Amino acid sequence: MPVVGKPRSYHRKYKFHLEIDEFASGAFQKMSELKGTVAKVETNEGGTEFPTKRPARVSFSDVTLERGATKDLDAWNWFKEVVDVVANSGELDDDYIRQPALIQRARDNSELRRWNMTNAWPCEFVAGEWDNGADENTIEKLVLCYDYFELG
Repeated sequence: MPVVGKPRSYHRKYKFHLEIDEFASGAFQKMSELKGTVAKVETNEGGTEFPTKRPARVSFSDVTLERGATKDLDAWNWFKEVVDVVANSGELDDDYIRQPALIQRARDNSELRRWNMTNAWPCEFVAGEWDNGADENTIEKLVLCYDYFELG
């Protein structure tokens, strides 16, 4: 008997993909902004009327991925590695810091942008709702801490 309709593909509704170690590890419907901030230092030298402004410390906000789906446990296993290391030794070993990529996809699933993150690790993981009718494992929220990002 022929199959009626199209097979379900979770990729159509998830437009932000997470690659960990160059392997697709999840797709998400929503992603917070990638934000980098350069602080400024103002100085008044020699009694000048207007201060001189110079760049100072650079910081990057954590990124939050929401309403995700995955076919594997890579994101959970990564989070679990961080938890285990911190619980056992109190410090984060460099083996658990990764260089993931966040990829924005177009409606036809082609790659629009790739943001490469440096020294990232998951600092929050929220499992999705339990739904026996779903074909994929869900991740409600994944928060990544990182040092730096760049457009790849």
